[in-house]
Amino acid sequence: MIKNMKLSKLFFVVFVALLAACSGSEYERLKKRELARNIRYDSLFLGLKFDMAKKDFYTHCWNLNKEGVINQGPSNLSVQYKLDSANLRTDAYMWFYPVFKDDKIIKMPIKFTYQAWAPWNAQLSSDSLMVDVKRMFVKWYGGSFILVSDKNNERKVWVKVDGNRRIRIFKENISTVRADITNLLEIDQEPSKTEESKP
Repeated sequence: MIKNMKLSKLFFVVFVALLAACSGSEYERLKKRELARNIRYDSLFLGLKFDMAKKDFYTHCWNLNKEGVINQGPSNLSVQYKLDSANLRTDAYMWFYPVFKDDKIIKMPIKFTYQAWAPWNAQLSSDSLMVDVKRMFVKWYGGSFILVSDKNNERKVWVKVDGNRRIRIFKENISTVRADITNLLEIDQEPSKTEESKP
């Protein structure tokens, strides 16, 4: 009887230890580990970076526009950058405009759509675009992404964290893929539930 009680206590201690080791999602552990490194990754793309002043952002985009690298996006509410087959399987548009805090960039929301997308072009839907954008981001930023569910468990999101820089990629609708590049030192609105299956 005493032996069985000791054995039960041992199993309980082992169970609690395993439970503690598994606590927190894979994403939460990744974020905590990366932030603890105290390394900053401020680079975004096209020479843009976190903490860039609003005035410098406009000047930089003005210069890129004069060079023919970018254009004004739809309704002049975003910047348009055309991606060719060197980046994706076919030409696509990338639209972006930063979120500023105290007149400095803290987040960069981005939208992608294949230029030739149409309802009858199923091969150019956001399912295919998601694969392309993720592959391009691995090429641009290195490393690997993990698959998580957003905090409302409504959609799947590919996430990568390097130091303070978090990248999220997800389908917005049938034709559009969204990406957000966020400075975690300034803002924290992340998905929270890690998927069991890894990419």
